[in-house]
Formats: sequence, C-alpha cells, structure tokens
Amino acid sequence: MTNTEPKRVRVIDSHTGGEPTRVVISGGPELGEGPLSERLERMKTEHDDFRTAVVCEPRGSEPMVGALLCKPVDRLSTAGVIFFDKAGYLGMCGHGTIGLMTTLAFLKMIKPGAYFIETPVGMVRALLHDSGEVTVKNVESYRTQANVAIKVPGYGKVKGDVAWGGNWFFLINDHRLELSPGNIEALTHYACQVREALTREGITGDSGQEIDHIELFGPSRIEGVDSKNFVLVPGKTYDRSPCGTGTSAKMACLYRDGKLKEDQVWRQESIIGSVFEGGICIIEDKIYPHIKGSAFVNAEADLIFNENDPFCMGIRK
Repeated sequence: MTNTEPKRVRVIDSHTGGEPTRVVISGGPELGEGPLSERLERMKTEHDDFRTAVVCEPRGSEPMVGALLCKPVDRLSTAGVIFFDKAGYLGMCGHGTIGLMTTLAFLKMIKPGAYFIETPVGMVRALLHDSGEVTVKNVESYRTQANVAIKVPGYGKVKGDVAWGGNWFFLINDHRLELSPGNIEALTHYACQVREALTREGITGDSGQEIDHIELFGPSRIEGVDSKNFVLVPGKTYDRSPCGTGTSAKMACLYRDGKLKEDQVWRQESIIGSVFEGGICIIEDKIYPHIKGSAFVNAEADLIFNENDPFCMGIRK
C-alpha cells in the first residue's frame, strides 16, 4: 500500500438513442499538439491503457464509447475529440458527436448555434438546436464497392456494399433475419461471421483499412421511418442507436442508386427503436450527410485511478 493520492479523471456520461458516450473533460493523457489523427496515433501507441481504463469493465461497459476532449488545431473550431471503445479507436462517431455537443451544453460551454468539431478523419459541423437536439454534418461519405459477394460459413453467399461514413461499413439488405431486440444474439453471430469472411477474402476499405462495422437493414414499423438497422461495431457489440456513421454510409449508397435525393428527409430506426433523421448535401458530386438526434446527460463523475487496484486500467478481453 502507498499513500499516493489516487488520480481523478472527470467525465460526463450521456446516451444518444440508447448508446452511451463518456466524455473525458479533464485528467486525460497529454497528447501534445498537431492534427487529431497524429494525436490519436500517439494515444494508441503510448496511452492505450487509458482507453481501456475509461470504457472497459469494471468502470465501463460493452457498448460504452469514450470521447477525449482535445484542444483543436483550427482556431475556428470549438473542440477536438478522439473517439474510442473497448475494441480500439473510431475515426468519427455520429452518436458520440451528438453526445459531445449535449455535454458541452450541459457544462454551459456552448449555447444553441453552429460549431466546428475536429475529429481524426476531418472537420464536422454540429448544430445545437433550441430544442436540445443536435444535427451533425458529417465528413464526405461514399461507396467504394457495390453488391460484393462473399461466402459466409453456415449462411452461404452474402452480398453487400462497402461504404465509408466516417468508419468502414459492409451494408447488407438481403439477410433473411428478423431485426428485433429478441433476435440480437442471432444477428450478432451472423454479423461476426460476415466480418470474419470479409477479412478472410481480403475485402477492405481504402488503403487496406479493415471493414469493422457490419450493418443489416430491414423495414421499420414506425410510421414515417424509412428503414431499421442492426449495426455490429468493433468487437462483438451492437449499436443501440441508429448509428450516425452507418446512416451516413447508407444514405451515400442510396444516393448513388438514385433512391435518395438531395435535401430529402430520410429516417433510420435502431434495433431498440430510437430514430435518427438524416439527409444529404451534394458539393461537387461529393456526398456530405447530416444526421439529427438527441442525447441526454445521465451522470457526472470522477473516475478514481488507484494504483493498488489490479484492474485500475480496465479488464481486456
């Protein structure tokens, strides 16, 4: 035992459509200056135990997404952010950005209005509405491969699109599975098998990047909602929200297929029934999606880092 004062890390917890976000306000690692992409790499190589300490058990949970608040590079930006979860790091996170904006409003750091937020994959614009809802104007989203066929053990041939919405996705329409909370175990197994097949067959995103998100679609029973999804995120965890980057990737595919027009409202339901409202803007034939949703702050706390705790830096599994 030592008399060293335990380290404290201040966090604000929220959920967006049921998916949790834990924003680290203070006490995080010193990552230096420079672009967020470089600071993410520094965190990954030098401070990865901080990631597991914040989002993994015993402090965190399976679906928890962490958001490290960072000083932005651009003076016009309100904040920089690095997103992470139990499996690693995320380039962009739609539900997390909504959670971040709601957290900044809770702390009275921002008022309703438009703001720029820096992420490791580029700048996004976020609008805090008077209602408390948040619209996130995402990075450019696009499809790189359409109707790709892979062989999945136990399921046969599966076809899907490879698309980018801030993370890499394999999007599947024809899967013949029921999208319901009672079927999550079967959906998770199917999606895990698909992800393993993509790796085995060497199908990747740009520059060989891993396709680590699998998204399945089906009809929604909610009036006025266009689609329902199930999203497997890195690891074996599903997204409780409709997934902001996944909805962005889907809308990019719909536009290229002639099924979505610019400024048309498109709504996506999550596996637990929460809804995002989306749309796209086209600039020089590039697709920039936007999503709108709500987050709710549900905790304000100090994480205690006690050096005598054998699981202080999280349980890796």
